[in-house]
Amino acid sequence: MAIVGPTASGKSDLAIQAARRFAGEIVSCDSVQVYRGLDIGSGKPSFEDRREIRHHLIDILDLDEEMNAGVFASLAAAAIEDITGRGLLPIVTGGTGLYLTALLKGLFEHGGADPEVRARLEALAERRGPARLHRLLVKLDPAYAAKTQPSDQVRIVRALEVRFTLGRPFSDAQQERKPAFIGDALVIGLDPGREE
Repeated sequence: MAIVGPTASGKSDLAIQAARRFAGEIVSCDSVQVYRGLDIGSGKPSFEDRREIRHHLIDILDLDEEMNAGVFASLAAAAIEDITGRGLLPIVTGGTGLYLTALLKGLFEHGGADPEVRARLEALAERRGPARLHRLLVKLDPAYAAKTQPSDQVRIVRALEVRFTLGRPFSDAQQERKPAFIGDALVIGLDPGREE
């Protein structure tokens, strides 16, 4: 089970309630909570909650250690295997969407990164706007362009970078992703609205 949603939407509270009700343990999916000492502003669960319900991937790294989506996916998959091996329900929750994507869908890992190409595309986007690059993406990779907003400069630049570097559409390359977690996952999305 995964519980996702924006900051302050109640993900952690719902995860704790679910863990109590369904005999579960929580796997944090947060890029800040992995670090020891980053307690203020990170939304870490209280020590009381962590004593009652076991939490994984919180306070596991020092500030000078690196964490990325690929490392997270590997660690989370191992935690999930441990939890299910003991007959309990793993509940993944947190606000780092890329980490959850890496766990459930996998990451594109076959190159396509070229800092020079990326810099040129970013400069072009700054001068002429991301919508202009999006029109180029529509011609070169219509499948990925259809899933991307014309204002989403980061995704547009990445897709074009891969297209120019590998010579094939990003949408094709993404088909090679391999998830770290193999199995079914119920994903619950919370969206209480900004005002609430």
